[in-house]
Amino acid sequence: MDSRKLAVLADAARLDAPCGGRGARGGTATSLLPSDVEPGAIYESVAADGRKVPLLRILLSNHCVHDCAYCPLRRSADPPRARLSVRDVVRLTIEWHRRGLVEGLFLSSAVDRDADHTMEQMVAVARTLRREHHFLGYVHLKVLPDASPDLIREAGRWADRVSVNVELPTQRRLDALAPGRRLATIHRAMDRLRDGIAEAHEVSRRHRVTLDPARAWRRALPRFAPAGQVTQLIVGADDATDAELLGAASVLYQRQRLRRVYYGAFVPLADARGDLLPDVAPPAMRERRLYQADWLVREYGFAVHELAPADAPDLPLAIDPKLAWAMRHPEAFPVDVNRAPREQLLRVPGFGRRTVDRILAMRAWHRVRTLDLVRLHVPVSRALPFIVAADHGARAIDDAARVLQARIARLTAAPRQLDLFAA
Repeated sequence: MDSRKLAVLADAARLDAPCGGRGARGGTATSLLPSDVEPGAIYESVAADGRKVPLLRILLSNHCVHDCAYCPLRRSADPPRARLSVRDVVRLTIEWHRRGLVEGLFLSSAVDRDADHTMEQMVAVARTLRREHHFLGYVHLKVLPDASPDLIREAGRWADRVSVNVELPTQRRLDALAPGRRLATIHRAMDRLRDGIAEAHEVSRRHRVTLDPARAWRRALPRFAPAGQVTQLIVGADDATDAELLGAASVLYQRQRLRRVYYGAFVPLADARGDLLPDVAPPAMRERRLYQADWLVREYGFAVHELAPADAPDLPLAIDPKLAWAMRHPEAFPVDVNRAPREQLLRVPGFGRRTVDRILAMRAWHRVRTLDLVRLHVPVSRALPFIVAADHGARAIDDAARVLQARIARLTAAPRQLDLFAA
């Protein structure tokens, strides 16, 4: 395979947040790779259990018929262009998998010629891997929303995970930066994937079978994107606020039952249209705060308007969203760790779900003290201003609050140290 093509298409694939994203911290130790391997084509994804999973991350083609202003692959731009054949991608995946370099494939593509032509080739890659090579590794396919319903369903049949990128939160913003992309079309594609996933799960539940790939293909058992679907929103390409981005993500979680929304930081382009796009990338901390707020909405019961209210629609960078909410709502505190229900404990800065579960279990045996929290590895400097414990009363709360305020003031005055404040 032409190494230049591989380097070009691997570099272009970095722009896709569902496989690491712009600003992601993942990567591969290039010094450990063989000399004939393109290091940019391997990305270490993180599985749900925390295990690092190396994936072949590549575009099928970076030739694009669209002219999205924020995209370096847009039709009017002039980057190095390349495309691979179905056979090229299949051979590369199998070869690198056999050598132990990768455990799966993340395959995306620009819209080359038209959506159906490109989607048909991506589906052919996954189908060939499964049918002809009996490949049981992980496969993530990017789904092009303008592709035909049959091709969208085929993608779900052969992939473990699928994604349709929304990119911007409203049609008005898409019209300004990505003419030709229709939010209604994107949602229809996501609807089809959601329904296919739900149908496969329901049939499997009724027949009490697993979604194990080997059994599914041999016995024609239902299998449709068992790892679900995800999407991407771009951060900082326009003046969309964090409240808008989180609001769009919240709606998608409810409507599409997504596994995740990824937030990809906008990368300024050398040949960008200056009247439409900013000259600088958004702060790296903004992307991190969005992920934290997204997690609070999904797992902790927060509403978007609580984390990004109308009078402050952008998340503060100096402190994490839960701490910011707690400081805006002193009436909700202090929380008694020995009496409060789970819902209130989850809103205490520094308390995660596992910590709360352990506190509730501990309360059945003895009263919880600050030393117990230390033993649970709670960041007590953040939690103490908001709680009452067996040995921590009103005066201690005031002292802890003054220490926390001083720390926040130092962080706000020294932006380069913002990453030191643990979320």
